[in-house]
Amino acid sequence: METLIGLGYLGLFIASFLAGSFVPFSSEVVLAALVLKTDMNVWWLLAVATAGNWLGELTCYWIGHLGKMEWIERWTKVNPDKLHHWEDRIKRYGAWLAFFSFVPFLGNVIAVGCGYFRCSFSLSALLMLIGKFLRYWVIIYGMIGLFF
Repeated sequence: METLIGLGYLGLFIASFLAGSFVPFSSEVVLAALVLKTDMNVWWLLAVATAGNWLGELTCYWIGHLGKMEWIERWTKVNPDKLHHWEDRIKRYGAWLAFFSFVPFLGNVIAVGCGYFRCSFSLSALLMLIGKFLRYWVIIYGMIGLFF
């Protein structure tokens, strides 16, 4: 973590990308350290964290879009029954579910599902971006409100 914190914006981008993909990682720790312990621009931190996490989540979308259930099971370690459980929801709500990709653990399943069931990429990507932005904005606002 200290290495990523020491890299500043690049470290935050890497941390948030990993957290948005299938790697269990907490970008919030790196973000909190940079917000609270440096004089880095908060808006740039928000932009970098959002971009990294969004691109990580788009990776999940494209893994789902590849459409091979064996790959999804192998790389995501998601139970196939859970994927089938989400099939009805994703088919009903489509890309609009992509907004909720900011939810830890569940977000990856949603993104994979949106890709697998061929939800609109542009709408999915936009809604993921909005969700990620709002998530990090709330986190930063909460930290600033608590500590300043």
